[in-house]
Amino acid sequence: MISKKMQDAINEQINKEFFSAYLYLSMAADFEDKNLPGFAKWLRMQADEEREHGMKFFDHLVERGGRVELKAIDAPQKEWKSNLEAFLEVQAHEAKVTASINALYELALAEKDYPAQVLLHWFISEQVEEEANAAAIVAQLEMVDAHGTAVLMIDKTLGKRSED
Repeated sequence: MISKKMQDAINEQINKEFFSAYLYLSMAADFEDKNLPGFAKWLRMQADEEREHGMKFFDHLVERGGRVELKAIDAPQKEWKSNLEAFLEVQAHEAKVTASINALYELALAEKDYPAQVLLHWFISEQVEEEANAAAIVAQLEMVDAHGTAVLMIDKTLGKRSED
């Protein structure tokens, strides 16, 4: 059985993961509006991943006899001034998610919750990848100063993202 403290923290993380999905969908909508379908596709796929992450936590609670308590999801921002601004937010957001996952892991250690620790190992590794991907896109956008035809090349590259 999972502790109430761990259950509550995981429910908070579920909310954060679904907010992440909303945020990335909102960014995708903004990129669609800017006629950058590659950026939009990348962000839609990122939103799908975040939803899957939320469901991993959801399933973990269910499997351990915990109670899933879905909370209201805050509305995300609707538009960004530049492509770089959007991906700087992705990068900052992923760092924030990493901090949240790390705090959950610290709680799992304190609670001696070994099943949660195993689950969180996967998320810790996943966040390394998430932060690296965001940083790489930010670096590319900074190189082109988020203007000009090079953005179209990045858009084409991001549009080639496939499910791994």
